[in-house]
Amino acid sequence: MRLYCFALPLFLWLNSNCSYISAYTTAGITINENADPDVTRDLVYGMNMTFDNKKEYRHAEGNSDSHMKSSLTGASETLIIDGGEVIYGTWQSTYFAEFDGPRDRKVHIKVIEG
Repeated sequence: MRLYCFALPLFLWLNSNCSYISAYTTAGITINENADPDVTRDLVYGMNMTFDNKKEYRHAEGNSDSHMKSSLTGASETLIIDGGEVIYGTWQSTYFAEFDGPRDRKVHIKVIEG
């Protein structure tokens, strides 16, 4: 499992909503702390310990744990952009969570002005 922090050149859309969507069942989008790198390390460790890949799982691809992690984080986040800035809490950022890779992935982004 890996977490990738990403950003969009939001100044192009001064006032809008922006939705990030992962079209994969073994990846997710989440918002969490970006000030202390130990937080993301702890998230990765905790998810891997909680959802390890058990031999009893029956999914033929052998990545049932990745599907569980994706269900937990969810596949999308919607952000509010005001004055060209994302409205986050003090320490927050958006992350793409890769649970079964590395693989080539795409994140779909939809910006709705207003």
